[in-house]
Amino acid sequence: MSQPSTLKQPVLPRHLPVKDFHIPEDQYINECIIENCTINAKDIHRLIFEQVIFKNVTFEDVSFPQIELTDVEFHKCDLSNVDFSEAIFHRVAFMECRMLGIILADATLGNVLFKECQGNFGVFGFGKMKHVFFDTCFLEQCDFYECQFKEVGFSACQLNEANFAHTPLKGIDLSNNQFEQLQITLPDLNSCTVSSKQAIGFAKALGLHIKDE
Repeated sequence: MSQPSTLKQPVLPRHLPVKDFHIPEDQYINECIIENCTINAKDIHRLIFEQVIFKNVTFEDVSFPQIELTDVEFHKCDLSNVDFSEAIFHRVAFMECRMLGIILADATLGNVLFKECQGNFGVFGFGKMKHVFFDTCFLEQCDFYECQFKEVGFSACQLNEANFAHTPLKGIDLSNNQFEQLQITLPDLNSCTVSSKQAIGFAKALGLHIKDE
C-alpha cells in the first residue's frame, strides 16, 4: 500500500537556520532546524512549533501536553515516553524515529506520516485522526482505544496485540500488516479489509472451529 496522494506533506522553506533549542517567553518556535542535541526534563504546556525540523534529537523526561505542531518534521529522533497528550498536529512527519511508549492520548492529528518508526506501546487512545498514515512501523501493543479514524492507513506494520477496542475500522485495510491477535470490538470490524489468514484468526477468536475441506 503506497502513501496516499491525499496526505499533505509539511510545508517548509528550502533553507532554514540551525538554532539551539530554547523556549522563548511566548512559547512559539518557528522556521529553524534543531539537531544533534538532547532536550531533557521539560514540562511545558501549549508549546507551538511551526516550520521546524528536528534531526537526531533525543527527548528525555519530556512532557509537552497540548503542544501544537504545524509543518514539522522529525528525522531519526528519540521520542520514547514523551507526553504529547492533547496535542494538535497538522502536516507533520516522523521519519525513522524511536518513539516507544509515546503518549498521544486525546490528540488531534491531521496529515501526519509515521514512516519506519519504532512505536511499540504507544498511546493514541481517544485520538482524532484524519489523513494519517503508518508506513513500516512497529506498533505492537499500541493503544488505539476509542479513536476516530478518517482516511487512516497502515502498511507493512507490526500490530500484534494492538488495542482497537471501540474504534470503528470501516475502510481500514489491515491485509498487509502483521499480527497474531488484536484487541477489537467485533461490530467495529464492519467493512475492514483483512487477508484470508487474518480472517481465520478472527474467526478462531470468535470461538469458531475451522474445518479443512
